[in-house]
Amino acid sequence: MSQNIKSIAWDKWWRMTRPHTLTASFIPVFLGTLLALYQTNIKWDLFCAMLIASILIQIATNLFNEYFDYKRGLDTADSVGIGGSIVRDGFSPKNISQLAKSLCIIALLLGVYICLQTTWWVGGAGIVCMFIGYLYSGGPKPIAYTPFGEVVSGIFMGMFIIWISFFIQTQTLSWLCILVSVPIGILIGGINMSNNIRDRQNDAQKGRRTLPVLLGHDKAVKALGFSIAVAYLWVIGLILLRLVSPFTLLIFLSVPKALKALRGFGDNSSALNMMPAMQATAKHSTLFGFLLGVGLLLGFFF
Repeated sequence: MSQNIKSIAWDKWWRMTRPHTLTASFIPVFLGTLLALYQTNIKWDLFCAMLIASILIQIATNLFNEYFDYKRGLDTADSVGIGGSIVRDGFSPKNISQLAKSLCIIALLLGVYICLQTTWWVGGAGIVCMFIGYLYSGGPKPIAYTPFGEVVSGIFMGMFIIWISFFIQTQTLSWLCILVSVPIGILIGGINMSNNIRDRQNDAQKGRRTLPVLLGHDKAVKALGFSIAVAYLWVIGLILLRLVSPFTLLIFLSVPKALKALRGFGDNSSALNMMPAMQATAKHSTLFGFLLGVGLLLGFFF
């Protein structure tokens, strides 16, 4: 039986937000703002508003995913990971849905502030991101149930956020911003891929047609490894074209974390055994993005 919202421990609410994924919101805002530093002085109020709005949309997307997975019977008390908290921890589905909607409203208000300081076109882009966040797990044909989840999350939760973060600071969009956003989009899509690899068997049983379901475990892990390699090669290409500083080679300090993630998917005997690999994938994306940002910052000063 669902418990009252006040009777559930806050640590369970925190887990419900899927905190290991929230850096997928921070890194794009961080990088978009750093890139803007090459053209203008940073407006910190816009940075903070954009960061908070992005994190709220990410949490709302996670909550909508929780809610709709429950409504469609995808999650059970035996579900592995943070997903399935409604059936396992006694959350009220109604409360989860209302909280997700409330976070979207707060993000929308922050978006209004950003628009008042910049242009209302930014508001349109923000609404698209929120709408995609809802459609990811809601609507008649959820994106999460198709092979396109990785691409959509990479574009709208990765590349798009970098573009908006850059634009609100500079009132323009540069090719450098677009090109730098590509590896981040790839790696954020990889976080989604790792989650789907872990859940592949359960997803197949429940009728979801995610990319790992279509590819099978081994090919899905190889595809994840290939996409990670492309992210590194992309940055090398930017260096060779003299678009970014050689300092961005700092990203290679994140290689051990990537290898740990890929090796972790070797034991596919159960979803539980693949949990550390999924978490390592998210941590790798964060570390890669942070090191890329440090390299860009060093390139700006030196």
